[in-house]
Amino acid sequence: MTAGRAMPTQDDVLGYFDTLSNWGRWGDDDELGTLNHITDDVRLAAAQAVRHGRSVSCAWEVAAPGDMERTTTACPCTADMPGAENMPPAFHADRRWGFSSERLGISYHGNTITHLDSPCHIFWDGKMYNGRSHSLVDPATGSAWAAVTAAASGIVTRGVLLDVAGAREVPWLEPGQGVVPDDLEEAERRQGVRVRPGDAVLLRTGYGRFRHENGAASGFTQAGWHASCLPWLQERGVALIGADSPQDVQPSGYDDVLMPVHAVSLVAMGLWMLDNCDLEACATTATELGQWDFHLAVAPVRFAGTSGSPVNPIATF
Repeated sequence: MTAGRAMPTQDDVLGYFDTLSNWGRWGDDDELGTLNHITDDVRLAAAQAVRHGRSVSCAWEVAAPGDMERTTTACPCTADMPGAENMPPAFHADRRWGFSSERLGISYHGNTITHLDSPCHIFWDGKMYNGRSHSLVDPATGSAWAAVTAAASGIVTRGVLLDVAGAREVPWLEPGQGVVPDDLEEAERRQGVRVRPGDAVLLRTGYGRFRHENGAASGFTQAGWHASCLPWLQERGVALIGADSPQDVQPSGYDDVLMPVHAVSLVAMGLWMLDNCDLEACATTATELGQWDFHLAVAPVRFAGTSGSPVNPIATF
């Protein structure tokens, strides 16, 4: 953590649930939270960030069987297909036709799969974003409030990559190192870019490089956003944050708030989050082109009532 602004106390961070609250800001029935910053004009302006026509993925490949339960069926031709007698007659006639299909079960929250968190993912004192009760989450049907389907039209805006590992001139931040506002502003200065309202801010700690070279780290100690960044994100009008880690620096430094960035962002601010991005190709492209902003498109799967979705964020320069 760099020197500079005074770090918030635990009481300050607990106070963020009130001082940074967006409850009622966009109406009592609002489920979009900070995605409201992405107006039609913001989307049009995001298109102007496409200056080279090059697209890169910001997601990790989801491996099987490590990251999911997977069953694959491969049928080389319909005549040999199990249960072929129950298929329509047209399929029997085409003896050269075959197929493969899968059944997938994915537990995407955690520290490996790139995914989007919607506001109903976290509760604080039994409340979700905009003051709704946690009781709106049903074990059978999921959440009736602020589920990922609130973003069914997708998240399309200008993305800004802030390479804090690059600004500190290290390959990656060490586990437990927190990113603070001074780091964000130094990255802006070095890269010649400034975060503006409606942007998605993607934080590079360098953990993606570590993971490519060494494999995923074990344990719960990690680099990431420090809670002191939360007022900065609110002041800048950021619509979405992402990181190449699971977001929060761990340990957080606050005994009574295990993951303050997750808790304050999702519950108080309604700030949606992209966890576990792979930002190495994005950073390499940004360096090569000398361009640190881009058009970002995130399209969650419309899983009814879920607290998020696996996603493949696409940055187009």
